[in-house]
Amino acid sequence: MKIIFKLALSIWVAFMLSGCERPPIETVQTGYRGTGMEQIYNPRTLIKQASLNQAPTAPDAASADGPKAGQVYQNVKVLGDLSVGQFNRHMVAITQWVAPDQGCAYCHNVQNFADDGKYTKVVARRMIQMTQKVNQDWKPHVAETGVTCYTCHRGNNIPTQVWTEPKDRKYAGGLLGDLAGQNIATKEAGLSSLPFDPFSPYLKDAAPIRVNGNEAMAGVGANANRASLKQTEYTYSLMVHWSESLGVNCTYCHNTRNFQSWEESRPQRVTAWYGIRMARELNNEYIIPLTDTFPPHRLGPKGDVAKVNCSTCHQGAYKPLYGAAMAKDFPELQVLAKP
Repeated sequence: MKIIFKLALSIWVAFMLSGCERPPIETVQTGYRGTGMEQIYNPRTLIKQASLNQAPTAPDAASADGPKAGQVYQNVKVLGDLSVGQFNRHMVAITQWVAPDQGCAYCHNVQNFADDGKYTKVVARRMIQMTQKVNQDWKPHVAETGVTCYTCHRGNNIPTQVWTEPKDRKYAGGLLGDLAGQNIATKEAGLSSLPFDPFSPYLKDAAPIRVNGNEAMAGVGANANRASLKQTEYTYSLMVHWSESLGVNCTYCHNTRNFQSWEESRPQRVTAWYGIRMARELNNEYIIPLTDTFPPHRLGPKGDVAKVNCSTCHQGAYKPLYGAAMAKDFPELQVLAKP
């Protein structure tokens, strides 16, 4: 009997520990000792992430001499000011970044390259402009590293890390009550009971990112903190997304002594502040207006288009591609395109 009990206990312990990470776990101190200002890393995860964040080699530069692409090719609405050689180089790069298996035919009618009949060509044209917008106007977030199509696509037609609004969840019956947009384990909420759509309020709409105050009463006047527990849970869900998207923990941006204080936060918090607004602008100004361009099978359960969040670029790395500066090899992506 004792043997059976010990065996059952061993199985139970193994099951309970199966969700924990086995050592070794590495820590990196980012603040004063004894304050918990540390980043925690799993070496095995880092090895895996390194292999997933390798930037491809840029094709050889092309000469700027010769006629412009807009003069030689028909219906060139972006990048037309590049030479034919530069333009073709860029098309080769985009093919490698987005459609390495399908080639030119993924976006183009190969019988008539001027044709806009394929929705992918219309979308790609707008995405080039979006990339230029990021590199030109969002340097407080991307700095001089910049982005290219590969930053998000990584050789896939559709970036693997995008989001759509989740389908409506039916109310639970009996004593369970209303799910209230949470209490279902989802990847978006880190498999927690937190709200499973932290993106619509903050990365599409401009809801304030707040947590409930540290005083018993909400207070009065302009400085009153009236954030509810529900708002706090949405904020925490978004923070979980950030943590997992960048492969970091809370102290990457926040000071453990005072999480809410901007004066005591790390510089990365300011970079993240710009990132929120950048993602929101890209979704609303570039991606959502393309909804009617996409076929139904490319839309989410509510008929909305796939949108960007932090993970779209970062994909588990604190800097996309661990800071590989791909954009410098493509100066045509550094400024908004001319027709």
